[in-house]
Order: sequence, then C-alpha cells, then structure tokens
Amino acid sequence: LEPGIPTGKNSSMPQKKFHVLVGVTGSVAALKLPLLIMELLKIPGLEVKVVTTERAKHFYNAQEIPVTLYGDEDEWQLWKGRSDPVLHIELRRWADLMVVAPLDANTLAKVANGICDNLLTCVIRAWDLSKPLLFCPAMNTAMWEHPITAQQVEQLKGFGYTEIPCVVKKLVCGDEGQ
Repeated sequence: LEPGIPTGKNSSMPQKKFHVLVGVTGSVAALKLPLLIMELLKIPGLEVKVVTTERAKHFYNAQEIPVTLYGDEDEWQLWKGRSDPVLHIELRRWADLMVVAPLDANTLAKVANGICDNLLTCVIRAWDLSKPLLFCPAMNTAMWEHPITAQQVEQLKGFGYTEIPCVVKKLVCGDEGQ
C-alpha cells in the first residue's frame, strides 16, 4: 500500500461492494434460500439480490428474504417504453458473480438449450462470460441419473459456468442418493 492512501473501515474512500446475484429455481432445495442468503450476508462487503422463478416461490416465504427479490412480473412492470431499462440486462450489469442455487432439472434443460422464457433464464442467457457463474444442480436422484442430465451439465460447463457438485443425502421424498 502506498503511504497516504486511506484503507479499511475508517477510510474516506468508499469501499466497493461485491455484487452477488442468486438465482433460485423450482427444486425442493429452494426451501434453503433463506439460509443461503443469511450466510451470504455474513460476508463483509457483499451485496446480494435474488432472481426467482415462479415455481421456486412455492418452497420459501418471500418475507424471509431480507434482500431485493425479483420475479418475472418485475421484468414486465419495469419496461414501458423504448428508453426504459431492461431488468435482465440491468441485473447482469450489476452482478459481479451469479450463483444459481438450486438449479432444477427444468431450468438446467432450458439453459443448456438456450431457452430464455423467464427473468432468470434471460439473465443467464445475457450473462457476461468474463464473470463467474456457479450452478448447483438439485433434483431427485432418478432425474440426476437420467443420461440427458450429464449432457446438459457438460453443456453449461462448456459455456464456462462452474458446477458445484451434488451431495449424497436422504432426499425430501425419502429416497437416498445424489
């Protein structure tokens, strides 16, 4: 560090926040969204926003999410005319990192095939590939073991995204597996 340049918490220079965009999809694992956000917010200097699919909303209570939460309706309410911002582009510009947790089988298939029919898949399709995108597949073991799943995971990795591997455990449905 150079002498005379302020650093740390008492600095007169504002510290840039690191922006994390969390995507959440319709896997039962979405019930852990409040816990994930709580843990992320413990990291100093992090600012978090969430993009949710409609199906994911079934698994968590939006009142338990203490950060800005965006859904499909927000994309359409924000844009009224040609000069208005486009939410999926604004979010992609804002974020330094994206984490899709959980990534359900449906959204995995959509992203792998370039389908962008909701706010989350539009953000991912517009993602700046110079920034990291982490994805956490979460689905029933039978779905995970289907041959197309491995192909789709490899497709996402081919885009430059980083897989956070599944864990083996007892699933909500009672099955044991990944």
